Amino acid sequence: MTVSLAADAAALSDRIVALRRAIHAEPEIGLHTPRTRDKIRAALDHLPLEWAEGPSTTGLVATLKGGRGSGRCVLLRGDMDALPMPEETGLDFASKVPGLMHACGHDTHVAMLVGAAELLAARAPDIAGEVRFMFQPGEEGYHGARFMLEDGLLGGESAARPLPDAAFALHIMPNAPHGVVTGRAGPLMAAADQIRITVTGRGGHASMPHDTRDPVPVACEIVGAIQTMVARRFSVFDPVVVTIAKIEAGTAHNVIPDSAHLTGTMRTLSPLNRSRLRDELQLLAAGIAGAHGLTAETEIMQGFPVTLCDPRAVDFGEQVAGEVLEGEAFLRLADPIMGAEDFAYVLEKVPGAMFFLGASQEGADWRQCCGIHSTKMMIDERVLPRGSAFLAGLASRFLQSGWN
Repeated sequence: MTVSLAADAAALSDRIVALRRAIHAEPEIGLHTPRTRDKIRAALDHLPLEWAEGPSTTGLVATLKGGRGSGRCVLLRGDMDALPMPEETGLDFASKVPGLMHACGHDTHVAMLVGAAELLAARAPDIAGEVRFMFQPGEEGYHGARFMLEDGLLGGESAARPLPDAAFALHIMPNAPHGVVTGRAGPLMAAADQIRITVTGRGGHASMPHDTRDPVPVACEIVGAIQTMVARRFSVFDPVVVTIAKIEAGTAHNVIPDSAHLTGTMRTLSPLNRSRLRDELQLLAAGIAGAHGLTAETEIMQGFPVTLCDPRAVDFGEQVAGEVLEGEAFLRLADPIMGAEDFAYVLEKVPGAMFFLGASQEGADWRQCCGIHSTKMMIDERVLPRGSAFLAGLASRFLQSGWN
């Protein structure tokens, strides 16, 4: 069933690209992306799909039922939202919305998933089981996947149907080899939590620091101590990254403030280190501040969990890439990526994997291409049918034979 997918996807190329460009020109952010939702519904309105939406987001799940009765169920996901940043690509179809840009490729993810739905619908009479196409808003920090799970859109205890048997997602990567699918077993992407540390002392005149409890040098000491803690308290074989990206204090050059504020991010690759790092940060900040007669309050805002890929699913994806795609098809990543991804919520509930698709310009030095979240990020759209074929191959092969 997977033999002709690449050729059939190539025949859909113009439609896939047109949809991507239409979405790219009208980016939306957050949990509510109605224009993008409507474009998806219009693109797939002619197919025999069952649609479901929930109360929390404008996310959609379209279900394709095979013509050969019940069987396995597989989920394919594409995220919908953009980023709050300007676009500087100069493309004819660049963002028409000031301050918003599809700089992470979610426009391409939707287009590739729509293409996969077309490919699978054409094969529906020969499919046993069902495919659920998850169109998800709110990936960029809004926990959209978690909300869709809680709304019961993917199945589970709160829904009238069970969760899928397998789940897959595909993310483009503009600074990776053209057309090559990459992945790895185990942790693929990190958990990401946000840190806020408030150091409180007693302000006063900058010429008389001895009459104050200056929070600024204490805050600076905490920043340095965090890096020492990471290097000396955590194993390099289970990496931890803590970055303080913002320090804020004071109002004038000659005034010692009452407080200083540190904001940053913590990235971990295991639930154990994620929990331990929270405890260590609170202890460290309070201890350093206390040693100087000040106080420090540490607040940690929980972000996405670790994206853990089932080894069976990664082996399976490598096999499917070899069957469906021509040329160099699959590359194992040696190391995780310390970015974060809310498809992790799905993989906590359903065995599966997330993969990357290299979208650098064919023939270009992909190492020099602008990465995701760049105002100048561009991709080679010729890889999009390849992504649709791969997604469709994952679904059709899994429904046919499971992980085998």
